[in-house]
Amino acid sequence: MTENEISKIIFDCGMKVHRKLGVGLYESVYEQCLEYELKKAGLKVERQKEISIIYEELTIERAFRVDMLVEDKVIVENKAVPEITDYYCFQLRNYLRLTKLKLGMILNFHSPLFKNGVKRVVNGLQD
Repeated sequence: MTENEISKIIFDCGMKVHRKLGVGLYESVYEQCLEYELKKAGLKVERQKEISIIYEELTIERAFRVDMLVEDKVIVENKAVPEITDYYCFQLRNYLRLTKLKLGMILNFHSPLFKNGVKRVVNGLQD
């Protein structure tokens, strides 16, 4: 399954969660429900996945944690904030670069219209 195929399923599952729960809950609630829906859809999901990095000869264990890693290909960052700022995009772009993954998604469940709260961040992904 390609990153784009996975992202379509992630979007659809996020939309379902958003429609059922609405706006105004904690990020962790949306995250658990999204994990449930993604697993129901048959995808492998690792929640709160710790990532180690190597800097020259130094290995830094648990350098950062991603909200979700789906099918070992797509990083998902879940938010419940008034807006997605550049900071979140830069952070996700760094996660992608350091893991050598090609696609990340920010899902903002605070957005009244779910599709307006979704941001794709790519790292060399070809369509």
